[in-house]
Amino acid sequence: MKSMTDNSPASPERRRFLGAATVAAGVTLAPGVMLVEVAHGRPEDQAASGAVRWGMLVDATKCASGCDECVSACSTENGWTPVAESKHPKQAPQWIRKLELQDPLTQQETNLPMLCQHCAEPPCVDVCPTGASFKRADGIVLVNRHTCIGCRYCMMACPYKARSLVHEPLNDTQKPDVPRGVGCVEACTFCVQKVDRGDGTTACVEACTKAGHNALVFGDMNDPESEISKRLRELPTKQVRADLNLNVGVRYHGI
Repeated sequence: MKSMTDNSPASPERRRFLGAATVAAGVTLAPGVMLVEVAHGRPEDQAASGAVRWGMLVDATKCASGCDECVSACSTENGWTPVAESKHPKQAPQWIRKLELQDPLTQQETNLPMLCQHCAEPPCVDVCPTGASFKRADGIVLVNRHTCIGCRYCMMACPYKARSLVHEPLNDTQKPDVPRGVGCVEACTFCVQKVDRGDGTTACVEACTKAGHNALVFGDMNDPESEISKRLRELPTKQVRADLNLNVGVRYHGI
């Protein structure tokens, strides 16, 4: 996986201002309310439930070589410019990307999507100086664009290289329920706007299913009757970089 590089630091003045703004916001809003208000369209008086843990199962044995339906669907749903259309591909958004891996011993090839793993113990949250990176009670890890200062500490801390900084001016594809901002870090949100509308799925999963691959399953890992819970009981799965003990929300079968 390639790492993101950028050497333009945020100004100290901007960092101090936004840091103070973060503290002010934190004392004027009730815990949980601020987080959901800035991230999506959930009613202000309804916080995410800790009884739920949203997660995704990636069945790499069904992930087709050359297929990027999941990437395209994510781009369309969340309004970011695809890498192929970016003027600066190395600085393009990293919400989700396809990886093609080859075992050096067996030469076996494996395809899989890589995205934010929505860790239960997210290192991106630990290193964020303003609290802009946060984890909801239901396990979804998000970035508050209003308090993100673009320091990129979270990008360096993420072992999955699943975060990126918005470099390019946002075009007219930006969606009203998917807040983004130049100079802010962003990543996969598990299509939180769809989750909070009650869709119960993500754009990438819908696209994969529509394409007939069925390599992706999304759902509540705390619900023993959910499809993802049943599949996780049936299939051997792995966590990428399990040695870090991050208890990720994305599990892989076939790697």
